[in-house]
Parts: sequence; structure tokens; C-alpha cells
Amino acid sequence: MPHCQLDHITVTASTLDQGAAWIREVLGVAAAPGGKHPAMGTHNLLLRLGDALFLEIIAIDPDAPSPARPRWFALDTLETGSAPALSAWVARTSDIVATAGTADAIAPLGPVTPMGRGARNWLITIPAGGGMPMDGVGPALIEWDAGPHPAAGMADPGLTLDRLELFHPEPLRVRALLDAIGMHAPVSVVQIDAGARPYLRAHIGTPAGPRTL
Repeated sequence: MPHCQLDHITVTASTLDQGAAWIREVLGVAAAPGGKHPAMGTHNLLLRLGDALFLEIIAIDPDAPSPARPRWFALDTLETGSAPALSAWVARTSDIVATAGTADAIAPLGPVTPMGRGARNWLITIPAGGGMPMDGVGPALIEWDAGPHPAAGMADPGLTLDRLELFHPEPLRVRALLDAIGMHAPVSVVQIDAGARPYLRAHIGTPAGPRTL
């Protein structure tokens, strides 16, 4: 039986500056520089949420050439100037091929793809169209290369992720996917009306008290 852990949550933005400003306004802290993803034409900022958990702000890198495939996290679908949003979450596994295979019968998570940023390398599932599974509430799977988790080297701003909620009109199907990959707390599923747009909500503890993305 696969066993996944919450690895990071992802905020998408039209630009990194816009994403950073939103996070600073909501959480009261400044994100740190991350790096560039040459294969995707994107770049990011990072915030530690725990020993092996972080928040990522990601945007299209205006200085990078366009990739030969759709960018991850549905970044190609963002309209210029659209508001930053919590758009994705990533679950960590020690065997991404087996875990993705287990999920396929419920919601295919996409091909396992090698990726890198600077000296870090990993495997990640990316749907062919660049979006996220299950109308945005399904996870990407990640398997890091050997070594300490990236969050271990980040400065600690005093943030904690208390709960991640997945809002979807088919909660039983979402729960079945979580069961299939062995992903439970702190992730939970909330039912919304049929036809309503699925979305994510993260409850984050900050030095100034609880905040919500």
C-alpha cells in the first residue's frame, strides 16, 4: 500500500512579484528566492512550513524560452494580471511509479517526468495538458532525489500548515484517490454543490495568528 505525505502547496501567479505581494499581505512574511525550472520556463519563491513541508509561489519566467510542452500547474491558462491563488498541492512518495499506478484507476495523475532546479533533481507527475488532476484538487506526486528535504535548508519564518481542504462536488471520488495513494491528515475533503468549481483552502499558523489561503 502506498504511503504519501504532504510535500508542498503551490500558489500560482501572473508574476512572482504579484504572488510575493499577496503572500506577504495574507501571511505577513516575505518569501525567499527559489530558482528557475529550465524545462518548464518557470521560476519560484519558497516559504518553509515545516521540516519537510513548504509553500511555493510559481510563475512563468519572462526571461526563459517557452517550453515545447504546456507548463505545469496550468500556468499557460492564467490571464495577464489575474489574482494569485492557491492552485495545487504536491504529495511526496518514495516510489512514484508504483503510487501513480495505484491512482490511475481513479484519476490518472500524469506521466512521471524528470525535473530539476539548480542542484536539486526529482521525479514528478505532470498531466499532458499541464493542468491538475480532478479539476484542480488532485495532487501531483513527487519523489525527491537522495539528500535532505529542500525545506530543511530554508529559513524558519514561524509558519505551520494546520490543514489543507479539498473542495469538490464528488467527495467520495476524491477520498478514494487519497486512500489509493495513502494520503490522509492534514488533507481533508469537503463537499460542494454539483456544478460548483473545485478549489483548495490552506489553514496556516503564523506569528500573528491563523491565516487562510
